[in-house]
Amino acid sequence: MFAFRNAGRASSPKPLPRCPFYFESQMPSTLQKSLAVPVQALAWLGGQGTRAIATLVFLGIALPPVGELLKPFVTEAVFLLLCVSFMRVDVSALRDHLRRPGLVIAATLWTTLAVPLILGGTCLVTGLDERSPGLYLALMLQAVASPMMAAPAFAAVMGLDSTLVLVTLVTSTALIPITAPLFAYAFFGTALTLSPLGLGLKLLAILAGSLLVAGAVRWSVGASAIKRHVRPIDGLNVLILFVFVAAVMGNVVGGFLADPLGTIEQIGLAFAVFFALLGVTTLIFRKAGHRRALALGLMVSQRNMGLMLAATDGVLPGTTWLYFALSQFPIYLSPQLLKPMVRRLSGQKAAVVATESGGVRVDRAGEIAP
Repeated sequence: MFAFRNAGRASSPKPLPRCPFYFESQMPSTLQKSLAVPVQALAWLGGQGTRAIATLVFLGIALPPVGELLKPFVTEAVFLLLCVSFMRVDVSALRDHLRRPGLVIAATLWTTLAVPLILGGTCLVTGLDERSPGLYLALMLQAVASPMMAAPAFAAVMGLDSTLVLVTLVTSTALIPITAPLFAYAFFGTALTLSPLGLGLKLLAILAGSLLVAGAVRWSVGASAIKRHVRPIDGLNVLILFVFVAAVMGNVVGGFLADPLGTIEQIGLAFAVFFALLGVTTLIFRKAGHRRALALGLMVSQRNMGLMLAATDGVLPGTTWLYFALSQFPIYLSPQLLKPMVRRLSGQKAAVVATESGGVRVDRAGEIAP
């Protein structure tokens, strides 16, 4: 009887290991070897960080034919970028900030409601809607867009509070299918070929679809596998981003040759809007701490215009396309431009930590706590 029991135990099926480890261990060795070189190449590309992203901008300018070829795939590229971003969401960090939602709610209302109202009102008061309808449309699409999905990564690279940026990004993005159509109805009028309802449904489909795909990937391979392959995923992100950047930047040279002064003015406007949003947001949230305020300012100034391009299927005037392209310069150059400010804040944080023995306490974001 004892032998029979042991035999039964030996013959019972063993439980399968967790999905990510099982998935990787069951992959044929030939397939693993064939994927090794591409994965290493993606890891190298992902390790280049903001240098690779900045290079994409100049490649997009230098290769207009490639941009024209990739222009029809902007929606698909934005969808894949959203999938990658949602796939990498830190759920525990998300829960942590949602337990103290005051700052997140305030930042969400500011970026989702206040920014479009202020920018839209300014455009109407100055008569930009009549003088340059294409530029007005570009500014309003920029204003109603949610922050870029890459904003938490930029904040992390700069040593700022990327978790706060991530949570505010998620909450503001969730409201976009509601707020964007309302502002489209209020400000765009007949300038937008897509109806406000159609815009909202398209945004909802893109966001919900990318969230479902990202959830399916996380479930199938596991969060731990995603964390282990962060560099190759970064490299894949850069390749997908090239499709968007090349498509948007492809008309920069043509626009400059056609109207050099106008293009230079639009570049100046793009930088002015970027730093105005950055400065005003940082000033408004300064009581939350300089580093948190700067992180929110960075997030608000980096608008996800690619999402709006995808929602409108890229059916936009040439001036709108050109402004979208030129507005990428301050976004991708900002980490380098803001380095001195972040370095100074980091120096202040180090000084506070050095005096901790004297009774000064520092919270997790590097701010002096009472």
